[in-house]
Order: sequence, then C-alpha cells, then structure tokens
Amino acid sequence: MHTPRTVIAFLVLLALLAGCGSERTTVANDEPAPPLELEQLAGGRIALEERLGEVVAVRFWADWCPFCRGEMQALEPVYQRLREQGLEILAVNVGQDRSRVERFVDRVGYSYPTLLDPDSTIARRYGVIAIPVTFFVDREGIVRSRILGESDAATFERLAVPLLAESESNAVPASSASRRNGHAGPGSTLVGEGERP
Repeated sequence: MHTPRTVIAFLVLLALLAGCGSERTTVANDEPAPPLELEQLAGGRIALEERLGEVVAVRFWADWCPFCRGEMQALEPVYQRLREQGLEILAVNVGQDRSRVERFVDRVGYSYPTLLDPDSTIARRYGVIAIPVTFFVDREGIVRSRILGESDAATFERLAVPLLAESESNAVPASSASRRNGHAGPGSTLVGEGERP
C-alpha cells in the first residue's frame, strides 16, 4: 500500500517524465545507450561516453522510492568486488534537488557515483516511467539488459559478470536470451517490484 506522499511524488515524477513529447519512449536492449552527461554529487561531471571500455550500470532512483535504499546498500559489496574488473555504477537521481539527494546518500552510505538529473532530462531520454530501473551498458556503449523494479545483489551480479568477461577487443554479440531456470544473461529484461501507479 502506498502512502499519499509516495503517490504524489510518483505523479510529480510521471509529469516530469512526460513533459517532453519529443523524447523517445524506451531504450531497447542491443541499442546504443543514449548520451548521458550529468553533474556528480561529489563535484565535477560524468559522461557515459567517457566510460567506454567499462561495464556501466545506469540506475535511476529517488529517495521516496521504498525499494531504492535497501537495493543501493545491497549493491555496494558487488560494486566493491567487481569495480577492479571494470564495473561502474552510476546512480542517477531523478527530479530532486541536491540537498535532498545529499541527505539520502549520507544516510545510505554507498560509494559509487551519484548523478543529479533534477529536471529528469536523462530519465526521459532513457524512457524511464517507474523507478528503480537499471540499464546495463557494455564496454562498447550498447544497452545489453535491464532490471525493471527492485533488484537484489545476486541478480545484479548475474547480469554484470558476463559483460565484464567480454574483452574490449572481442565483445560477444548481445543475445536475446530470456530469463530461464533462474538465469538471466545479456539481452535480458528482469522485472521486479518497482514504484508504479
């Protein structure tokens, strides 16, 4: 059951995301990731294009999302284990101001970069209609899989590890594999619990 505050916040987010009719409605697997360049909470800017050669998980979130806090904490150990292999997680906050984001990050305590998307421009570009949602971008900048809704560490790692195993010079073509027998590989879209109307 959603609280009135959560429902209102979701409706505001939906209005922000719908505010630009010319933006695409979704980002499909096996397509190039849309351009992303945002201010980092810690200072400076991060551009996805500068991360070519890394596997990047682009995560969209907001502090009112009941699933985001636990998920972000659960992903920290995975990030610590896999970042030396080339994993980057970009936590893109959707539609909130810096001070609110800072308070949340201080409480949750994760180390991967937090990016600010206060007017939801990047969220619209990625076709985000509910959060949390995670897009896995391979070393060549191609969206290879997604998690719609809440994730856990095991699912996140199961999607990231095959992409990390692909070398920069010999990337395996993206597959259209679906979730079978508890396995999810590149090309998959996993659906968990997300904050939806």
